[in-house]
Amino acid sequence: MHQKIKDGILASFIADALSLGVHWVYDINDIQKEFGRLEKIAAPGLAPYHGMKQKGDFTHYGDQTMRLMESIHQRSGFDPEGFKQDWLDLFKDYKGYVDQATKTTIKNHDANKGGSGSTDLGGAARIAPLSLLILNNESDFIQAARAQTAMTHNTPVVLDTAEFFAHAFMGVLEGKTPTQAIDRSLEIMSDSFELHHLVTSGRQSITQDTPGAIAQMGQACSTIGALQSTIHLILKYEDDLNEALVENINAGGDSSARGMLTGFILGAYNGLESIPESWKEDLNAWSDIISIIEQSRDQ
Repeated sequence: MHQKIKDGILASFIADALSLGVHWVYDINDIQKEFGRLEKIAAPGLAPYHGMKQKGDFTHYGDQTMRLMESIHQRSGFDPEGFKQDWLDLFKDYKGYVDQATKTTIKNHDANKGGSGSTDLGGAARIAPLSLLILNNESDFIQAARAQTAMTHNTPVVLDTAEFFAHAFMGVLEGKTPTQAIDRSLEIMSDSFELHHLVTSGRQSITQDTPGAIAQMGQACSTIGALQSTIHLILKYEDDLNEALVENINAGGDSSARGMLTGFILGAYNGLESIPESWKEDLNAWSDIISIIEQSRDQ
């Protein structure tokens, strides 16, 4: 398996675990008072929605991404219907926060309807594990990225965002820089005016300090702001995965969704050499993720 795939997947999961301690904390002064500059995986004492979690666990975004990875591995590929059932099984007795998109999707499933109409970036942020088995066929990768997103977030801007980052990841695997890979995605998706507008806004923000830029574009879950903020992180810290993930969590808000996509792209480009060993050691699912990746390599 391509080392870049492994590093992209791992960095995406690490980004979520890093976010857990301050996820959905919008006042960055609270973060600074508690941690100074947060540079480690922390327990969610400051994050009111994740009080049942422990240091090194995932947010509900990360848990769903892990379930996607397990589903791909157990089913030897991405099976949309199979993943839907695996995802529903996760929430039968889930010990974590259940957001509105999840609640609506479960109700819709019971009524034989599709995914929710949520515009949150979290649906697109799960795509990293899809690179395990379908990487050799970009069209399958793109189709799967959109399908897994639609299962819970069936709105055009979120679906297009999932496709956008899938194309960007393929660009990085081809040897492009993240900047070049993002340009590649824009060229491929030339008919999506909204994506172009949001990516351009994010690109123009990289001369600003990160907390200020993300506060201006949007700390919240909505893809409209979060996509711009994610582009800011990827382009401003193109050569520094560590700094990108640290700046992300210190900027507050929905740091998990931003971080998972940032980690996916920059992890594949930079590798994990620059990140602290403590991040790997503190990630509770580290050995499980490595095991699945290694077994997938042998398939």
